[in-house]
Amino acid sequence: MIRAQRPASKATASPDGRFPLYFEPMNLNLAREIVANYEKHGWKLQRILSTDQNERDQIAEAFPASVVSTAEIDAVWFARPSNAGRQAWELRLVAEQPYALFEAFEADESEEDREDARKEMENKMREYAGT
Repeated sequence: MIRAQRPASKATASPDGRFPLYFEPMNLNLAREIVANYEKHGWKLQRILSTDQNERDQIAEAFPASVVSTAEIDAVWFARPSNAGRQAWELRLVAEQPYALFEAFEADESEEDREDARKEMENKMREYAGT
């Protein structure tokens, strides 16, 4: 398990004594860089997950075309067409250390099944981030 160091004044360890790996508010400049890089490769920003409800207005201003949702992680969802009529979705953690999860959905896959898969990806990302 990766452990994060954090100033004692902000420290809130989980019952097992570990700290979450990612615990700072969303870095909007880093998020902008990530979005620009993905867009350069044909991805379209779909959704933004944010841990800080107080920053939702700033995030919505920075990314007006995207839905901002409260979450336990700071991450961004991208989508683009894939081969054979499929649609690719990628969930990218907003952190200096690149980490992303990818899923390609069949053209005939229901939106309900897609949403279930995306929620599972968010759960895996949360586990990775230690939240």
